[in-house]
Amino acid sequence: MLRTYLSVLFIAIIISGITGTSHAQDTSPFSTPISAGDSVLLNRYLDSLKVVPYFSHKCQRYYDSALSIKPWKASWWQQKAMMLYKQKKCEAGVPYLDSAVKYNAKAYIDYRGFMKCIFQKSYHDAIKDFEAAKVVIGAGEVMDHTYDFYIGLSFLMLNRLDSAEYYLVRTTNDQRASRGSDWVHRLDLFYLGIVYFEKEDYNPAITAFDDALKLYPNFSDVQYYKALCLKKLNKNEEALALMTIANDDFKKGYTINEDNAVYETYPYQVIKPSVYEEVIKWMAGKE
Repeated sequence: MLRTYLSVLFIAIIISGITGTSHAQDTSPFSTPISAGDSVLLNRYLDSLKVVPYFSHKCQRYYDSALSIKPWKASWWQQKAMMLYKQKKCEAGVPYLDSAVKYNAKAYIDYRGFMKCIFQKSYHDAIKDFEAAKVVIGAGEVMDHTYDFYIGLSFLMLNRLDSAEYYLVRTTNDQRASRGSDWVHRLDLFYLGIVYFEKEDYNPAITAFDDALKLYPNFSDVQYYKALCLKKLNKNEEALALMTIANDDFKKGYTINEDNAVYETYPYQVIKPSVYEEVIKWMAGKE
């Protein structure tokens, strides 16, 4: 079922991208008129893109051919990059994503920041892109998260915990103020809890984790780190009980459910069953 869904989704993405509907602002001051002959060739390449496999070299070559006629078409550069990033070929995709930003920064500067943060793990560069996005676009969101979220997450992964706390507190507070507590994103709260966990400030960490669990009660990653906090506070029985629940929920698939988690592991995500099992043994005193 998942494979079928993804195949349909990929086709929809490609059709959206090549018809120019994926970004309403996919225009560029670099654009120039093309000849009637080039227009015929371009339509042929775009028709071919609809039938070739999404991750294939043929798909890349048809985009190359289309871009040889319209090199200013930013969404096509982004499509070329995205295919490579999703195959974990990030370095190969970088120049194409840079071209997307070159031809339409307003549409793609924040998207490039997202890719640098989640896929490339290039956190200094991700912060630069999101700070630039604030100038080019203003306060905004990409992939369901605010720019401050990604900046905070990047600082967390750079071990700059005070800066991470500042941005993650700011984005959660802004969401509460503008949308209400029920609309604060659970992942924002998860990483805020992680910041406190890393600072060994376990009670505020548990508060943030509890807020995340109100929104996603079976979130196994949150349960895992909350259980570790409880253990640090010598609440041993409660910690063991929660870690056991976390293990069960993990086995049922209740983990980070961001769309791109299909392709990339998120920071602090627990992905191996053995991690839960080993911690449970330790908490139960069996090691």
